[in-house]
Amino acid sequence: MWVEFMNVRNGYVAETWRELFAAEGLSVRVIPPVGKGEKASMRDARTLYVPTGKAHVAREILRKI
Repeated sequence: MWVEFMNVRNGYVAETWRELFAAEGLSVRVIPPVGKGEKASMRDARTLYVPTGKAHVAREILRKI
């Protein structure tokens, strides 16, 4: 199960966050806006999801930077 962690303004920012979290060993799912699916532009907002029970790890990573 995954929980919503943060909303970002576009796909480029989402990929940057995903890479940062991955470097720290945390899985992240990047979800495009509802209804756009694979047709979403990189300029569309994204939502980042982390595994249930790992949100505290993601917050700790954010606190470190």
